[in-house]
Amino acid sequence: MRNGMDCVINETGIAQVPNWKGIPDFNLEEDLAAADSFLLEPVVVVANRKGAPAPRSIGKAELSEMLESGGVAAASEHDEE
Repeated sequence: MRNGMDCVINETGIAQVPNWKGIPDFNLEEDLAAADSFLLEPVVVVANRKGAPAPRSIGKAELSEMLESGGVAAASEHDEE
């Protein structure tokens, strides 16, 4: 975020700001709209598991494309099979 804090969007789509204390002096919606890059991390990481997906940085355009094409949801549904 512009104020240097991290915003985490969990696997259910809830945005959380772990270091946020008290009344916010920012608008989370505006900060997310202004973000240029995002870090995708696996939901579950098993220690010492070979082949576990590594976190990767993506831009706003790639994230939008993934969401529009269903790429994120499709990957989640496939993992459950």
